[in-house]
Amino acid sequence: MSNDEPKLTAVEGIKEESRLLRGTIAEEIASSTACFNSSNIQLLKFHGSYQQDDRDLRTQRKKAGLDKAFSMMLRLRIPGGRCTAKQFLSMLDVCEELGNATIKITTRQTIQLHGIVKDNLRPTINRVNELALSTLAACGDVNRNIMCCPAKRVGPVHAELARITDLLTKEMAPKTAAYHELWISDPESDEKELVGGGQESEPLYGPTYLPRKFKMGIALPEDNCIDIYTQDVGLLAVVRDEEIIGYNVLVGGGMGTTPAKKVTYPALGKRMAFVTPEQVVGVCQAVLKVQRDNGNRSDRKTARMKYLVDRWGIEKFRQEVESYFGEALKDCTADDVTGVDDHMGWQEQGDGKWSYGLNVENGRLYDDEKIQFKAAIRAICSEFETEIRMTGHQSLIFTDIDASEKDRLIDLITAHHIPTTEQTSTVRRWSMACVALPTCGLAITESERRLPGLIDGLEQPLAKLGLDHERFTIRMTGCPNGCARPYNADMALVGKAKDRYTLFVGGGWLGNRLAYIYKDLVPDGDLVNEMVGIFAAFKANREGSESLGEFCTRVGQETLETMANAAVRPE
Repeated sequence: MSNDEPKLTAVEGIKEESRLLRGTIAEEIASSTACFNSSNIQLLKFHGSYQQDDRDLRTQRKKAGLDKAFSMMLRLRIPGGRCTAKQFLSMLDVCEELGNATIKITTRQTIQLHGIVKDNLRPTINRVNELALSTLAACGDVNRNIMCCPAKRVGPVHAELARITDLLTKEMAPKTAAYHELWISDPESDEKELVGGGQESEPLYGPTYLPRKFKMGIALPEDNCIDIYTQDVGLLAVVRDEEIIGYNVLVGGGMGTTPAKKVTYPALGKRMAFVTPEQVVGVCQAVLKVQRDNGNRSDRKTARMKYLVDRWGIEKFRQEVESYFGEALKDCTADDVTGVDDHMGWQEQGDGKWSYGLNVENGRLYDDEKIQFKAAIRAICSEFETEIRMTGHQSLIFTDIDASEKDRLIDLITAHHIPTTEQTSTVRRWSMACVALPTCGLAITESERRLPGLIDGLEQPLAKLGLDHERFTIRMTGCPNGCARPYNADMALVGKAKDRYTLFVGGGWLGNRLAYIYKDLVPDGDLVNEMVGIFAAFKANREGSESLGEFCTRVGQETLETMANAAVRPE
């Protein structure tokens, strides 16, 4: 490296010296330590795992002279959120036998298992792979789980969406044999079979992989249920006569930001080009290669592809993609996002059968004395031949239900004390939170454990305002990294300091507009009052049928605050 070249981050060195993600993970698995070293922690992300500790116990354990309560979070790669009943039931078994007995449905349509102690990590990943699932590339500086509309529909459009999702998952995946050596091959054997096509090179990624994480999503114009504008690469299907003739490619979306570093910011994807189904894989790989070779490797805070797209401009970025791809691309069609369907409740599949979308508040599946999600899923899967699909809003879809069996499915749900989607308020149904405390090491404030209480405080005021059936997105995160996609929501609460949040408004459920800061450092105890003030101002001053996000954008921060202060709030 010349003196003129920027110094690479430490993570770049770890990747380069890792021997394609091996590091010394095998040695540490065999050791008696309760945790992994800092280098292997970085490499384990590529294998789908983050090292965490229970932050609720830190002070208590420190006073007792004990180390942190370390455990591993394991994230699966489940393209489009589609899995069989057997796969899902087996993950319920795994969470009880090897984890903390709960499952988290993520905002990217997959599963996270928490509380896995180090000695159980290999058996857990091994079990995942026995089910024809994987954790490889669920985290790390690679293309992660590809999102796609989870609705089951019989016909060529959704069949093509599923096909391209599965194909891209395969073609955009790392090829290293390290994953299979570490987690699947018999560690007592000298055999090094490259199970699943593992290789000793990375033809797409190279030895240092990407500068930062890379996310992809596929959507329909009338159904942006996976937030296509928040992805590094978004593929918007262009449909003519019930057939997908191609995709408008969006590039450069990303939610994370670091408020103390002004050069960071959330961004929405920019329309780049139209591609045919035959061109999709090659163009997506070309986009990835452009980011691989030009993304910022000297500062991880500005390493996402959105910063490269902004620095170059969309025209130069497209030219580079065309150069890597080997031919010119056509301009995007006029097709754009026009609607969102969360796929909750009863929906026809087109084959005479029905799907039922069950709202799962913040994606946490557990059993306790009040509610039994896991027991309900076990009962449903044992009685129905259902496929389970996960949505981008952390909820579940049960497929292939006969019309004559609809009442029975609802009976099983209510028998386990779970509110049906129809019994769930609109504001709760469209809310979403990240994990945050106590397990996420980046969390500054509560999120998953706090949002239900906030929704409790909003339901009655919204009903009194006549807004209880109004659709708007409320999202909450425990830090500014944006895992619950807060920055394009109608309203969002982002953890900024201990028990204080930044309140954003002005995005929208369509997902194609960024929110702005309404108030910063709002104390936790003031959140409901501040939010109700905004709703009251919206009710008193909205024009026509404009949405909450459209209203907040039209009036702006100063006027909105004035309106909220003057608005009559329900008692």
